[in-house]
Amino acid sequence: MVCRNRRYVAVRQTAAWCYRGGSISAEPRINDRIRVPEVRLVGPSGEQVGIVPLAKALELAQEYDLDLVEVAATARPPVCKLMDYGKFKYESAMKAREARKNQAHTVIKEMKLRPKIDPHDYDTKKGHVVRFLKQGDKVKITIMFRGREQSRPELGFRLLQRLASDVEELGFIESNPKQDGRNMIMVLGPHKKKTEAMAEAREAQAARKAERQGYAHDDDAEAADEAVEAPAEASPEAPAPTDTPSEA
Repeated sequence: MVCRNRRYVAVRQTAAWCYRGGSISAEPRINDRIRVPEVRLVGPSGEQVGIVPLAKALELAQEYDLDLVEVAATARPPVCKLMDYGKFKYESAMKAREARKNQAHTVIKEMKLRPKIDPHDYDTKKGHVVRFLKQGDKVKITIMFRGREQSRPELGFRLLQRLASDVEELGFIESNPKQDGRNMIMVLGPHKKKTEAMAEAREAQAARKAERQGYAHDDDAEAADEAVEAPAEASPEAPAPTDTPSEA
């Protein structure tokens, strides 16, 4: 079959590069790479054309100046669609890039405590846990037992329950307290997703920046008003000279 459509030929030649080292890439077969006698054809707007011979489907692709793309190879017969394959690949790549850009990986932070921690250290550690949960991160809490403390696991359990209760507005117990060798661990998960936490942080930062700029503008305007309203101080005038009659 002779193809007079230049764009059709260019896409067909580009598709030949899908073969690498004898293996076939995950890209769909298009145009004359499709090797079946007939296909179930879907039109450019998603309309069902029906089962047609492959030659007829390729002819329609050239008439529409589009590509014939195999979208369901395992179907019998395979499902093919008329589309601009180059545009489809570009849009798919942009969507994947945007998804990777917006994707937020969940990070597991770790906080270690002793079963007999003093109140000041506890408040400090709890502050870190609060900050992590606000950021949308999970927190692994580890209670470290030493010496005879290992015979008192209830101390660690009560401490973990206390911490979970103190931060329950920000996080929940994702993994219940359990013994892990000499330690006892618990995992707290944030109520907010990482993406939501990042969005709120950006909004708060933008609000603070706008507020600072507003204060600076107000200060400049106030200084300008004071300069205009301040009366100029009159300089003292020198006394006018007087003629003193000389004594004869």
